[in-house]
Amino acid sequence: MASDELRELIRKHALKNAMDYGKADPSIVLNKTIAAAKKDGMAIPHLREEIERVVKEVNLMGKDELEKSYGAYSAEFESADKEKKEKSAKPRMVLEGAAEGDFATRFPPEPNGYMHIGHAKPLFLEAAFRDIYRGKLFLYFDDTNPKKEKQEYVDAIKKDLEWLGVEFDKEYYASDSVPKTYELCRKLIREGNAYACSCSAEEIKRLRFEGKACVHRDRPAGESLEIFEGILSNSYTKDDVVIRFRGDMGADNTTLRDPNIFRIVREKHYRQGDKYVLWPTYSFNTPINDSLNGVTDVIRSKEYELGDELYRMVLKALGLRTPRLHLESRFNIEGNVTSKRKLVEWISKGLITGFDDPRLVTISALRRRGIVPAAIREFVLRQGMSKVDSTMRLSMLLDENKKLVDEKAKRLFFVTEPVELNFRDGSIGSVSIPLHPSNASLGSRDYYIKGSHVIVNSEDAENYSEKEVRLKGIGVVRLEKKDGVYYAERVAGAKGYVNTIQWIPEDSQDATVIIPGNPANPDGEFDPESMKEITGRIEPYASKLDKGEVVQLERFGFATIDGKDPMHLIFMTK
Repeated sequence: MASDELRELIRKHALKNAMDYGKADPSIVLNKTIAAAKKDGMAIPHLREEIERVVKEVNLMGKDELEKSYGAYSAEFESADKEKKEKSAKPRMVLEGAAEGDFATRFPPEPNGYMHIGHAKPLFLEAAFRDIYRGKLFLYFDDTNPKKEKQEYVDAIKKDLEWLGVEFDKEYYASDSVPKTYELCRKLIREGNAYACSCSAEEIKRLRFEGKACVHRDRPAGESLEIFEGILSNSYTKDDVVIRFRGDMGADNTTLRDPNIFRIVREKHYRQGDKYVLWPTYSFNTPINDSLNGVTDVIRSKEYELGDELYRMVLKALGLRTPRLHLESRFNIEGNVTSKRKLVEWISKGLITGFDDPRLVTISALRRRGIVPAAIREFVLRQGMSKVDSTMRLSMLLDENKKLVDEKAKRLFFVTEPVELNFRDGSIGSVSIPLHPSNASLGSRDYYIKGSHVIVNSEDAENYSEKEVRLKGIGVVRLEKKDGVYYAERVAGAKGYVNTIQWIPEDSQDATVIIPGNPANPDGEFDPESMKEITGRIEPYASKLDKGEVVQLERFGFATIDGKDPMHLIFMTK
């Protein structure tokens, strides 16, 4: 028996459905109330009976009585509809102070790893604002750390950006501007806004924490400049010096407590070779490059918020133009791993196949899995500019992708646990099956079955033995099992609804479907069970498809052709 709360819920949705469509539909009301019924412990047959009773009562109401009864719930439904619309509506894209026709921003990857889904949000935001304000978007490689950066990563980032479809108005590298940063550093030292510091890293950290100046802070400008020039000429051979910006050692914002702006790195740089040993830090070269390259608006992750004041302070000390700074939230995928250190470790140990391992959320991994750029764009722009960090489920991206690929994804049969099905009435002959249920432009796959048998799933054969089923392109057959062998006999006319099962010709090929999961367990360690494989046989038409093509394996899900010899696919989503 239904509780009072469940009965009211049934009545409420029956009235709403009747108001929307003139008559209440029991199946619609069932969908709206089945979860509550299960929680209430009510059996579905009893729920159906109660719904039928309430729907009948509502459908007998006159217009005035219906509107009056619905009035008790109208405010609740209107509020829910408004909330749903607000959630589904695209956020308003505005940057405070930005001006149409006078706008330039930049996408600033550091080439120390592969791009991942988290980089896609600022990229597509910046591209969107470039279009909104009719301005420019620059590609700026922040590459002043020789220890971590490689040409391999530059090439991978460019490949990902090209695939994502984002075009840039200019490309430049921080490492190309090192001489300019030297020139500007000299200016700071001469004017007392920077100094050479020989404290150990531990001592600098301790004094900054305590808000105390070190003994080198009041070093004469000439002495600091002499050390600076000595490093550049290689006459200063020690590595115990950094150049620090004279900020505010008493500031509550610890970022302003005399940060390092240059450090010695005696490593060969992927682009500049052995040309430099003194390298600018991010907090120095980035504001300079932004100002000198005409950037008007910088979109920065919220993690840099404490650095905004330093950004402005550096440019003010140098007498350079200051761009507008805008903060946006970090974007994460629930439970996934993007740490370069961890991924490199897993690759070196052979735990994952590379940065394009389909378990990952790198752009190259998503591309390999069959995700299309438009799906990534819609997915990451769903919240627009926001200072609230967001964590979203990968399944949401997969669902977005499914909507986009469904119309063009060819349908194929994939049979697991194959068993032979023999036709009692001889050979089958020519068979034609559409490649898509509604997109006729994709054509069909045509087979000529010489023999008198096909291959089906053994569980289907067992479950439908002594029953009628439909084999697409062949027709309705009655299955029978005799002496462990499965037989089929054509049926002239189906009696009512029959189930459809998959089949494949005898000359099908072996195939493996890789099912990727989250590579990390809840503790963040590698999960050896994160990749599963399902083997079976796939119809011959699969050999005509291109690597990277997305298909729908009927009754299984969407998958991408990852290799053809041997045939293997990567599962995308149901």
